[in-house]
Amino acid sequence: MEKKWWHSSVVYQIYPRSFNDTNGDGIGDLKGIIEKLDYLRELGINVIWLSPVYKSPMDDNGYDISDYQDIAHEFGTLDDMEELIKAAQQRGIKIIMDLVVNHTSDEHPWFKEALKSKENPYRDYYIWRKPAEDGGVPNDLDSVFGGSAWEYDEASGEYFLHLFSKRQPDLNWENPKVQEEVHNMMNWWLDKGIGGFRMDVIDLIGKEIDKGITGNGPRLHQLLQEMNKATFGKRDVLTVGETWGATPEIAKMYSDPKRNEVSMVFQFEHITLDWDEEHGKWRPKELDLVKLKEILSKWQVELKDQGWNSLFWNNHDLPRVVSKRGNEQKYRVESAKMLATLLHFMKGTPYIYQGEELGMTNVQFNSLDDYDDIETINFYKEKTEEGFSHEEMMKAIWENGRDNARTPVQWDASDNAGFTTGEPWIKVNPNYTTINAENALSDQDSIFYYYKKLIELRKNMDVIVYGEFELILKEDLNIFAYTRTLGEEKILVINNVTDQEVTFESPEAYEVTETLISNYRDAKAQPNSMVLRPYEAVAYKIK
Repeated sequence: MEKKWWHSSVVYQIYPRSFNDTNGDGIGDLKGIIEKLDYLRELGINVIWLSPVYKSPMDDNGYDISDYQDIAHEFGTLDDMEELIKAAQQRGIKIIMDLVVNHTSDEHPWFKEALKSKENPYRDYYIWRKPAEDGGVPNDLDSVFGGSAWEYDEASGEYFLHLFSKRQPDLNWENPKVQEEVHNMMNWWLDKGIGGFRMDVIDLIGKEIDKGITGNGPRLHQLLQEMNKATFGKRDVLTVGETWGATPEIAKMYSDPKRNEVSMVFQFEHITLDWDEEHGKWRPKELDLVKLKEILSKWQVELKDQGWNSLFWNNHDLPRVVSKRGNEQKYRVESAKMLATLLHFMKGTPYIYQGEELGMTNVQFNSLDDYDDIETINFYKEKTEEGFSHEEMMKAIWENGRDNARTPVQWDASDNAGFTTGEPWIKVNPNYTTINAENALSDQDSIFYYYKKLIELRKNMDVIVYGEFELILKEDLNIFAYTRTLGEEKILVINNVTDQEVTFESPEAYEVTETLISNYRDAKAQPNSMVLRPYEAVAYKIK
């Protein structure tokens, strides 16, 4: 496999609205990111994935774009963006932008033109259908945010497609002009010196609506290859596709270098494992650890020679991992470090979501009025109408709602966690007085410094980047352990994923040459038979 700079990189995702506010309007901004670049350099990351900062009416927090080549006023200006790119470059950090091209905002000039008449040249930039014979929606496609994916336009007597909010009309990727416009915009940003793109719901652009196909449509890979050729293919950048429906076979199609598509994809099989078959994340079920191990190791093994993995627990759409998979009450620090160990020793590019390095937790607002997320609000209404109780729905929101990831980053113990001098756009998690960056930076045993060490190990050890992965103790209900091997180098990673003491009996005799990292200070270097404390994690060099 040809080595790439992003193989050993660690990406840090910033959700700008909640990161750091410098002008007191309660919304994070680009100057706020610039202000914290030295903090990120100290952590050791070398790529920032920036959630959308483009001009937007903010119906879906910036994933509804009205101008791809301008910046939303609440985040700053194009000059601020150019300053951020340069300031990050000076610190050895690349910026990857969020590319949202399945849909635009209904306030985008293209859509405003499309509404004017059926003959307008921009009409075909979007997807329109006549009503069904009964005058209703063209077909039964649903929006991801609940309800029908079709919205009626009275002026023309036709429906337009929106797989998300009705204020996010889907682009028609069958129109070559749409492709050309998007490609030109991508090159415009690449020319400004960005390090690549994270591609929002990119698996939807090959949709065939009349056949009911949305994800992984038959033309998807051709469209991606054309995009690669016209834009980033000739540049040394990182591209990652968000692909909710990907299997390892599909992922290889995206990320096998021979196919000239993208660097890697986000797959979500390990995330949706405890979602209900009918009600999804709104009726979560117990996590099956054996199944989780099977899924994560399957992706490690299947993509080892063709393609590349993205490694992540968190993002702006997901709950905080220490609350979801760890124990935020009694063992917050230990379980956060264990979850980091489990992930960061795997093969792939790790992604850290803002605040994850501090062990930030889910939030439990008691009133629905304190929530901002369009998905949460829509599904609360839909599910309570279906028969869910208020209590059941609130419990699901506390566990899996998107606003868990969107409360402001907790910088210090001052008012509003040091995020803003104004009124924050969404309430700060009340635990900010103890969980914050200032406390973390003054404690050498903090989660922050643990992440820093994991990042350093990846930069310095090829076995972590390129080694073969092998799961051990497959059926163990409490321990997630594996080895990584590259030539003579070998690492053993052991994680107790429970709040109980458990015994690790090694399947073969290992000789430890070095303890690389451990989340308990006095970890023993005798892995052949050891009692692991609650959430204990340790990685050894072995022979």
